Amino acid sequence: MEWTPEPHELADLELLLSGAFDPLTGFLGHDDVHTVHERGTLADGTPWPAPVTLHLPVEVFPRDEITLLDPEGLPLAVLTVTAQEADGLTSGPVKALGTPEHGPFARLRRTPAQVKEELGGCPALAVTMRGPLDDLSEIVATAKELDAVILLLALSYGEAGPAVVRAALRAKDQLPDGALVVSVPLAPRAEPEIDLELREHVATAYGATEHIAGPEPVSIPGPPHRRGLVVFFTGLSGSGKSTIARGLRDALLELGTRTVTYLDGDVVRQLLSKGLTFSKSDRDLNIRRIGFVAAEAARHGGLAICAPIAPYAATRAEVREMVESVGADFLLVHVATPLEECERRDRKGLYAKARAGLIPEFTGISDPYEEPDDADLVIDTTHITIDAAVSQVLGTLRSGGWIR
Repeated sequence: MEWTPEPHELADLELLLSGAFDPLTGFLGHDDVHTVHERGTLADGTPWPAPVTLHLPVEVFPRDEITLLDPEGLPLAVLTVTAQEADGLTSGPVKALGTPEHGPFARLRRTPAQVKEELGGCPALAVTMRGPLDDLSEIVATAKELDAVILLLALSYGEAGPAVVRAALRAKDQLPDGALVVSVPLAPRAEPEIDLELREHVATAYGATEHIAGPEPVSIPGPPHRRGLVVFFTGLSGSGKSTIARGLRDALLELGTRTVTYLDGDVVRQLLSKGLTFSKSDRDLNIRRIGFVAAEAARHGGLAICAPIAPYAATRAEVREMVESVGADFLLVHVATPLEECERRDRKGLYAKARAGLIPEFTGISDPYEEPDDADLVIDTTHITIDAAVSQVLGTLRSGGWIR
């Protein structure tokens, strides 16, 4: 079996394989996770601050071997399963198959063994960074007092990772000769105390004799009208969502204040999702593809509009996460026109065919539609015009500051 872990799991995998998470040799199971939460140790009493876990959505068994891939399909490691819990928590040791070859500053992703060899036994002052170092005087003074080499560990996880490494390289230019920069994809932990403890463990693994935790990044989001936005319409076939989406696109193009990408459902099916069926798995894949393209459009400040049926709550939540993970905003619009009205409008006769059993897995008839409980705007087009519905969406965009 092959599996591509989630981004934070891939980051942990890289640190497991490099030795930065020494003494761990694999992903933790239930007992270790429990004692880490309760006592800050592994089940055998070894101090360890944070769970390092992998979740698989498919059932596996002890001694199964799972090939773990990077997002481009490159095999990174083999996981030999020791146990799996009901929630998919899967534990076991990992063995490297290759080293990560892609990503910015890949040349700076060095192993603790490589760094220790370069240090040659000299004392090292490690500075773990998630943001720029504004004042280097304390670091320089401390290193001089310890007669230590300065080791800048740029914690380069996620979208902000390259900026952290660039900040480390700029700082290196202002430090004494011999300072080292290493890119370490350490995913942040939610609890500051645990995150600090994990930083200290990683710094020690890289040969640090002293550790300074650099400042956290300061995130100052830009004004909404400059941020990326995905307006995601969902609703039954015939609810009016596509017509509202097109009307919104036209209105925004008339305003001319935003770069607009419109992902038409039929065009997506013909090109991006050509060959997919209407089975649940293929429909989910179609929505994920739409979400990916929309997130990429929003990543750099664009406004993307899409209007698939998107009947399943979990898949809509995945799209929201995709968008928000790149720093963009997500607006879910539920076009909540009732099924009876959608059937009454059915110009193509799709509902009639579905009720006759000629169209299998038709949303609202033979396949469920999970109404969203997290919609930012709900519109029922039964008794209003399309222009009025578009005006409601524009009003939401204006009140949220996304258009001026």
